[in-house]
Amino acid sequence: MDPTEFEGRVAIVTGAGSGIGRATALRLAAGGAKVAIVGRRAPWLDEVAAAIAAKTPGASLQIVADVTDAGEVPRVFAATLERFGAFHILVNAAGILVPGSIENTAIAAWDATMNVNLRAAFQLTQLAVPHLIATRGNVVNVSSVTGLRAFPGVLAYCVSKAALDQLTRCAALELAPKGVRVNAVNPGVVVTGAHKSGGMAPEAYEKFLEHSKTTHPLGRVAQPEEIAELIAFLASDRAGWITGVTYSIDGGRGITCAR
Repeated sequence: MDPTEFEGRVAIVTGAGSGIGRATALRLAAGGAKVAIVGRRAPWLDEVAAAIAAKTPGASLQIVADVTDAGEVPRVFAATLERFGAFHILVNAAGILVPGSIENTAIAAWDATMNVNLRAAFQLTQLAVPHLIATRGNVVNVSSVTGLRAFPGVLAYCVSKAALDQLTRCAALELAPKGVRVNAVNPGVVVTGAHKSGGMAPEAYEKFLEHSKTTHPLGRVAQPEEIAELIAFLASDRAGWITGVTYSIDGGRGITCAR
């Protein structure tokens, strides 16, 4: 890893308090970026900020905000610009996973999933665009293998990620003439708190992780840092001719019919 790769760059990472968002914030900071870490839980952001500060004091900005609140989202950009003057990278990593089928998914659960996984990414990207045009920056969305393949029991999540993939492609096409790239990563099962937050009991989660070894051809699940590495690549100049991709990083799961 080049510790100067993102020197002079500023990144905004949502969902930065845990999981893939946290790993991404740490990875970009390790590459020299200044990072605005965005999330709902201040104590979690404190931990991420402390980890960044231990290596690079002053390289992070904590923004406690609910990205599903349309009134709060502009504050994310205002705070970032006030502190750093500009930004070059937006990583939409905030997301939730709520179980449910076509028969039993509650409207409230559907709306909550769409608000976090899709609408927030849309609004954040829309408001970021003028600033990203100015810096010739880019967006990386955190999607899922479920955006590319259908899986039972997580209907709203699958639909939200499929829509996020299409948002990625449409935005990439529209913004390419303006020098802004938009890409997405589509992970398989990653060890984060998403399933537990969605209501899965600890014992059931451990069984799920064990079973997932059989549904991913490479025989294991991923760690958040592995996804963050791909996000960092797509956000970097090394990926300067890549836009509109939905990039599978799933241990081969997407090429199977394994459930």
